[in-house]
Amino acid sequence: MGDLFLVRHGETEWSRSGRHTGLTDVPLTENGREQARRLVPLIRSHRIGAAFVSPFQRARETAELIGLHAPRVDPDLHEWDYGGYEGVTTVEIQRSRPDWFLFTDGVVPGPPDHPGESPEQVGERADRVLARVGAAFADTEGCVVLVAHGHFLRVLTARHLGLPPSHGALFQLGTGTLCRLGTEHGRPVIAAWNVRPPS
Repeated sequence: MGDLFLVRHGETEWSRSGRHTGLTDVPLTENGREQARRLVPLIRSHRIGAAFVSPFQRARETAELIGLHAPRVDPDLHEWDYGGYEGVTTVEIQRSRPDWFLFTDGVVPGPPDHPGESPEQVGERADRVLARVGAAFADTEGCVVLVAHGHFLRVLTARHLGLPPSHGALFQLGTGTLCRLGTEHGRPVIAAWNVRPPS
């Protein structure tokens, strides 16, 4: 079985300012596009057997810029639904909830089209994605690449390692970065994390 590569999309205006960007379809900045382009040599150095991408434009454009051709759009790869915290920064939330922490406390409900997700619900989506990744490894040779979003990929990493969703808090993940999940002696490991090529 090959390695699982995780790519967080490049910078957006909202990620730069720290606003929670769940279901809002925010485009990449020019810096975000450049972040993606710098990942190309890292991606091209591996044989890619399958690729999956979030439905949102910031992830789809990142996938295109790193050279993935016709990746499968997977709705489960979307970012955490932040509900009532969509577009709000952690600093703003903590003015009224000083001890609030996303990975343990989740979010407050939002409107019907933004109801919000608990950490456990995000973990369930991550488990479904990992099941599809496992099927892709069975059907192809080479690595599998996921292009998606920071908080979701952190939860997915925790689930891949057999940890609860809340342990995604342990894995800081910047925009325009590459991570590699592999195995050692048949057990899942982090082989590389938060890799950003030099400018």
